[in-house]
Amino acid sequence: MSPPIRLYMSMSLDGFIAGPDDREGQELGRDGGRLFNWLDDRMSDGPSGQVFRELMATGGVISGRRTFELAGRWQGDHHDGVPIFVLTHHIDDGDVPPGSARFVTDVEACAAQARAAAGDRAVMVHGAGAAQSLLRAGLLDELEIHLVQVLLGQGRRLFDNLGTQHTELELVRRLEARGVTHLRYRLAR
Repeated sequence: MSPPIRLYMSMSLDGFIAGPDDREGQELGRDGGRLFNWLDDRMSDGPSGQVFRELMATGGVISGRRTFELAGRWQGDHHDGVPIFVLTHHIDDGDVPPGSARFVTDVEACAAQARAAAGDRAVMVHGAGAAQSLLRAGLLDELEIHLVQVLLGQGRRLFDNLGTQHTELELVRRLEARGVTHLRYRLAR
């Protein structure tokens, strides 16, 4: 079996991945930064450090276009120069992404290119739009949800536009850490 295409996403208990009014200059929305407090422990030997080391060991990134733009295009390097595949509906003439990033308009081609580039390492997925597209196409293998102990009340939800398809998940790992529970699910096929 090839290494997984795995979503890594911090999420509030009520399902939000960003606070309200996420935009340039306020990329995580109002109060959305709270979802990433667990990264304060990313250099630790504890569970959050373990998860962070795993995500930094991925061999490629699939990102939605909105996430890519809000992240300042990561200046062309998400981590360690791994290829970044930006799933988008449209590519403007002359818009060349920086560094290791490239635009892809087809979800199946995006997944195939990311897997090939990642080799024997997992592919990291960023962004609700990309995650939903991969899920609908049956191309997402795992979800790594960093469930943060907060109710944001409003903002951008992770699973708003999945449609009516029923998706079974298998919990394969749960790590408790300060202020967060790291949950890894495998999609049952």
